[in-house]
Amino acid sequence: MTVGGGARLAADGALLDIQAPVRDEIERVPQAMWRIVTSDNELIGTVTEHLMGMRGKLFRPTLLLLASAVEQPVSDRAIQLAAIAELIHLGTLIHDDSVDHSVLRRGQPTVNALFSHQLSVLMGDFLYVRAMAELVRDGDLAVLTTVTSASSEMTLGEIRQLAAVDALAFSEADYEQLIRSKTASLFSAVCEVGAIVGGGSHREALARYGDRLGRAFQIADDLLDYTADQGTTGKPHGLDLREHKVTLPLIAALRDMGSAERARVEDLFADAEPSDELIAEVTQIVADSGGLEYARRRGDSYAEEAEQALSGLPRGPVRNALVDAMSYVLDRKS
Repeated sequence: MTVGGGARLAADGALLDIQAPVRDEIERVPQAMWRIVTSDNELIGTVTEHLMGMRGKLFRPTLLLLASAVEQPVSDRAIQLAAIAELIHLGTLIHDDSVDHSVLRRGQPTVNALFSHQLSVLMGDFLYVRAMAELVRDGDLAVLTTVTSASSEMTLGEIRQLAAVDALAFSEADYEQLIRSKTASLFSAVCEVGAIVGGGSHREALARYGDRLGRAFQIADDLLDYTADQGTTGKPHGLDLREHKVTLPLIAALRDMGSAERARVEDLFADAEPSDELIAEVTQIVADSGGLEYARRRGDSYAEEAEQALSGLPRGPVRNALVDAMSYVLDRKS
């Protein structure tokens, strides 16, 4: 499915609507990020400038600021923590691109493609260290524990994925554990941190909301690899299959496809460099076997659980924005 510019603009507009209750504060996050990573080292400055030019839509900082605004106005401290959260996320992306040898991220060259794998690893470490130093300076043990636990879980999730010996034996239970670690843990952490600095009354509910939203986000992301083109996502189509990554659409499809179709999937995973034609064929097999539809239903289910977690929050623009974030996650095109 090819998505046009109008759909992308609609998605961007939806995010702007979600950010409306914290719009002024979101606009201060990039400046806070710059302050944290500023260095006299010329090479670090060059790489940082490239990274800031390819940063994402600040969705995780948005969630943190919204969570902090449930009970009281957003504080300067919340903005600083939102910047820290985005730097940690950016660090994980740099490391992921290096591990996967990816050359594009959001339509721009990755750090490892533009510079080197060695510098990519070190730059990811630099962002982590600077972010953690700011957390120590913040001095709140609850915040520090929440963020470091999520960072540890993300790393362990990536290690588990790399340690998988037989990719096609990767089960739905394995996948659920993976998306909890690699994506939902940080979503949950930013929402929980926002709740902590915003008064703390809804900490557990917002942590659960973030967890379920993060799971839905990752499923939607995995679906995009099957349904969107490079012009929409900024990365090559079918990249997960090309890199022999097994995600929920394929896991679900494998349960129902015939032996001939499974043989074609096995051919792809046995090929170190599968052709575009084979990737397209397997993509169609996954769709025909119901894998995409099953994944959509699971994403919808997690979104419903996220909405249920918000039931005890006070009604108003902030809660509405958190509810709207679920539709944004499920309907996004990049």
